[in-house]
Amino acid sequence: MPLETGDDAPDVTAPNQDGEAVAPAFDDPTVLYFYPRDDTPGCTTEATQFQRERETYQEAGVDVYGVSTDDVESHQSFAVAEGLEFDLLADPDGEVADAFGVEVESGAAARTTFLLAEGEVQAVYENVDPDGHARDVLLEAMDEGLVTLPE
Repeated sequence: MPLETGDDAPDVTAPNQDGEAVAPAFDDPTVLYFYPRDDTPGCTTEATQFQRERETYQEAGVDVYGVSTDDVESHQSFAVAEGLEFDLLADPDGEVADAFGVEVESGAAARTTFLLAEGEVQAVYENVDPDGHARDVLLEAMDEGLVTLPE
């Protein structure tokens, strides 16, 4: 069962697509989205839409991280092929997924997104439709007053 709204955000560290250890700070608004596999249609749609919204997320002060059970090399290839400029965290042992209570079945993480801020889970999205999800999360965060765009 995934973490719920109000739960403390766990401390996690995982390598990104460049093999660098990344420990996201969840004090600032952060989107951490789990996806099943690199280079699959739904995951590509979701990742490229987060990339398309990246500038708006940055303007709103929101960090974005994608997480799957793929390894660093797979993430590197996926990031280059799709022009992704945000960190993809490699979680081949499912440790990050486990910390967030995300189910891993047949070696793939369930499509689950967390909006985190102030060290807590602010929102959880399960079984999301990848198409439009990046925009929906941003709009909801703005509606809830968690982030604002500069004027």
